[in-house]
Amino acid sequence: MRNITLSAEEDLIQRAREVAVNRKTTLNQLFRDWLAQVVGQKEREKSLEKLWKRTAYASAGGKFTRDQMNER
Repeated sequence: MRNITLSAEEDLIQRAREVAVNRKTTLNQLFRDWLAQVVGQKEREKSLEKLWKRTAYASAGGKFTRDQMNER
């Protein structure tokens, strides 16, 4: 694991520490979790783009009325 140095407003750091305490974790772990979430979001966006491109050919054939959409 590699160390990095970050800067933030003192008040923001204090509030983040309080969040970490409430979650029974550390500020470092809270940051690691956030970083993983940011990276994961980008990967999910890429996956969705690929899915949209693969399914772009699909068409519902037009607009449906509310009654048509609720037919069973």
